Amino acid sequence: MLRFAITLFAVITSSTCQKYGCLEGDTQKPKPSPESDMQECTLYSKSSCCYADFTEQLAPSPVIKVSNSYWNRCGQLSKSCEDFTKKIECFYRCSPHAARWIHPNDTAAIQAVPLCQSFCDDWYEACKDDSICARNWLTDWEWDESGENHCKNKCIPYSEMYANGTDMCQNMWGESFKSSEESSSSSSSSSSSSEEHACQNKLLKFQKPEEEEGEQTR
Repeated sequence: MLRFAITLFAVITSSTCQKYGCLEGDTQKPKPSPESDMQECTLYSKSSCCYADFTEQLAPSPVIKVSNSYWNRCGQLSKSCEDFTKKIECFYRCSPHAARWIHPNDTAAIQAVPLCQSFCDDWYEACKDDSICARNWLTDWEWDESGENHCKNKCIPYSEMYANGTDMCQNMWGESFKSSEESSSSSSSSSSSSEEHACQNKLLKFQKPEEEEGEQTR
C-alpha cells in the first residue's frame, strides 16, 4: 500500500491537484464525496468517485468478477498479482484525481496516467507467473450477449505476454497508463504552487493510517 500511495503521490503532485470531478463510467458518481463503509479502496474514502457498495466486489479473495469482467479466465490470480490489479481498479473507479487524465474521446476512460517505473516493475514481478489470454484487457476479449468477457486467445504466462513492467503498464489497459521515472515528481516540485503543497499534505494524511494498518492493499 505504501508504494502505491507514493506512486499516487507522484502522479497527483504532477498536476495542480484541482478537483476535476469524476469519470463518467458505469460505477462512478457525478462528483467525489466521502464513503465511510468501503471494504476496499479505502485510500479514497475521504473523497471517492465510487460508492462503497462497489468495493464489495473487490473484497473477496480471490476476486472472481468486477462488473461484467471476469478476472479468472486463465485461473485465479495469485494474491500478489490480485493486489496490484485491485490497486489499478481502485484508482480508475474511485480516485477523485483520475479525471485529470480523462481521455479526449471518451469521458469514461483515462489516458496516459503516469505510473512510477518501480511500480510497473513490481506489478510485473507480482504477475509474471500468472496466466493471461488478453494483452489489452479493454479490447482483446470475446464479449457475449450479456456483456461478459471470454478468452479468444490461449492462456500464456504474463512473462510471455509482456516483455517487462514498462510493456505491461503501457499495454495491459490500452492507453490508460504510461511508465514514468520517479525523478519526474521531484522536477515538478520545484515549481509547486501553494495549491500543490496543500494537496501533498492531504496525501500524507491519507498515507499515515494506511501505514499503521501494516501496508494493506485496500
